[in-house]
Amino acid sequence: MSIELLSALCLVAVLEGLFLFVAPRGWKRAAEQLHALPDRLLRLVGAVAVGVGLLSLWLVRQ
Repeated sequence: MSIELLSALCLVAVLEGLFLFVAPRGWKRAAEQLHALPDRLLRLVGAVAVGVGLLSLWLVRQ
């Protein structure tokens, strides 16, 4: 793996940890609400997040 990919994965871990550290109750509520959503909607939200992330990465790397 490249250094950039490993750095990005480490940054994701830091951000995930910050959310859990700063607002554990809010994170639990959000997870419960996500659990109640249908799979199709979650896939759509995930696809949009991937698309926005890839577009943002492309814009930043230009």
